[in-house]
Amino acid sequence: MFSLGETVEFLIGNPFSTPVGQRIERATSGSLQVEDWGLNMEICDIINETDEGPKDAVKAIKKRIVGNKNFREIMLALTVLETCVKNCGHRFHVLVATQDFVEGVLVRSILPKYNPPTVLHDRVLSLIQSWADAFRTNPSLSGVVYVYDDLRRRGLEFPMTDLDALSPIHTPNRSIPENDTCEVNPAPTPPSQPQAPAIDHSQNSSPPVQPSDGPVSLSPEQVLPAVWVYFSPINTAEQQSQTLKLLEQPLNKCKHRLDHKMLS
Repeated sequence: MFSLGETVEFLIGNPFSTPVGQRIERATSGSLQVEDWGLNMEICDIINETDEGPKDAVKAIKKRIVGNKNFREIMLALTVLETCVKNCGHRFHVLVATQDFVEGVLVRSILPKYNPPTVLHDRVLSLIQSWADAFRTNPSLSGVVYVYDDLRRRGLEFPMTDLDALSPIHTPNRSIPENDTCEVNPAPTPPSQPQAPAIDHSQNSSPPVQPSDGPVSLSPEQVLPAVWVYFSPINTAEQQSQTLKLLEQPLNKCKHRLDHKMLS
């Protein structure tokens, strides 16, 4: 006779048999002495770049956590889960932020009957708390918010966590675009050398700032672009001198208004 778990696995397939599932099985093996971060990031890449990656990953993580008596493997699975949430997009978030996953996988793993160690108990609650804080304004990710608020109403004490000090939920660019919008856009990579920002004149009704021989009056919309032109590292001394003349009139006006205000 097959056990219930073997019967279910026969019907739906082994979650560890997929490409991402195989890596999750290795990344959460109790034989690991430390986390394999290279493997963890490889898991994130598969989730971000394949259609079935998010669902397959969630199934594998769930299999590793639910009913597992090896707390070391559960802790490693939580590390993989947290890494994926911080490095994958909305397609993954929407699967793990549901009430069913948070209650049926995370909360279930720390029920008193399993006698979980304190470190595991606090780790699970910290994850729920940080996700609820990060996803509170997104209606499609409200499941974890509901569970967190419900646990608080029941009197469950969450560990003291400085949410502002936690690493933000960060979603990198995918090589294959998602259909859904990512929760958080990545910060742009700063340029290696200072560069003047490009100015799109097609969106501005004012004419571009150009040096000329005669006196020119700058509109407020033209002052900031002129400043950028002045400080551009590619400009010659003569170009900077001409641009400075354009700025003298609005700067003198500002100084006159400031002096008048101080005397009044």
